[in-house]
Amino acid sequence: MINLALLYGGRSAEREVSIAGAGEVEKALDRDKYMIFRYDAATELEGLVHDAHRLDCVFILLHGRFGEDGTVQGLLDLLDLPYQSSGVLGSAVSMDKHVSKVLYREAGLLTPVWKRIKKGLEYDLFEIVSETALPVVVKPSSQGSSVGIGLVHREDELEEAIKEAFRWDSEVIVEQYVKGREITGGVLGLEKMEALPIVEIVPGEGFAFFDYEAKYKPGATREICPAELDKGLSRMAQEAALKAHGALGLSIYSRTDMIISDEGDIYCIETNTIPGMTPTSLFPQAAKVHGLSFSALLDRLIELAIKRKGRRYTQRPL
Repeated sequence: MINLALLYGGRSAEREVSIAGAGEVEKALDRDKYMIFRYDAATELEGLVHDAHRLDCVFILLHGRFGEDGTVQGLLDLLDLPYQSSGVLGSAVSMDKHVSKVLYREAGLLTPVWKRIKKGLEYDLFEIVSETALPVVVKPSSQGSSVGIGLVHREDELEEAIKEAFRWDSEVIVEQYVKGREITGGVLGLEKMEALPIVEIVPGEGFAFFDYEAKYKPGATREICPAELDKGLSRMAQEAALKAHGALGLSIYSRTDMIISDEGDIYCIETNTIPGMTPTSLFPQAAKVHGLSFSALLDRLIELAIKRKGRRYTQRPL
């Protein structure tokens, strides 16, 4: 029997998404294999620390800040507890969209042209538009689930979109909009990484892109897995997901969001280190097509977390 902690909730803008995911994971876990303990990261971290000596693994279901950004991972490392997400560095790097895009480029991946601006420092709207070209996507640098994101078609709309993004972060990315097909590619494994089938995301009428409402409003988006791509393009997308995973120094699993432009080029947009975890979330959908049911996927992630911990030198805290 594995004593498994579900770490969920937290203080980010994605708290409700996290709570929903924890409920679905708890329902899917085999009670003959796991003794389940639940901890809300917003209020019960002290309890997790207190109980660390009796826990075998932590399943992180947090999204966004204070959960997907390396902070919780650092705490769990100090407690010598295995967990199923990437480590401190990979988590922190992936959460920062600017740093991620720099690393994508260094790895030879395409990513849309962008400009980073910081709160409190002057910026020139004309210069931004000149470098990126309209339309642009404005987004907080370190948020997930498309929180605070906006699509801007006219220069006179840009200032307001930047102000909205600054409500969520002290750094903002203004990124050239790439028109095309939205896809996402999952990666799973430890030493040997496997690329999961590509999922295509088709936002419904009234949604210009896969924003927060399109993600979470029932029926707002159609998801096709495997994506209806020719074999060559599908393999290119899988290779891009694998390369992004490696460039960011990730471990166990990730999901990279991409766009196939009208010209057939694949652009990496961002990489999620703790993808949504309900049976209908994008990563579990791809895993199911790959041959892993939701329960089997959870077993696999927990197995990899424990296996990874066993392969590195650790010392229990005194």
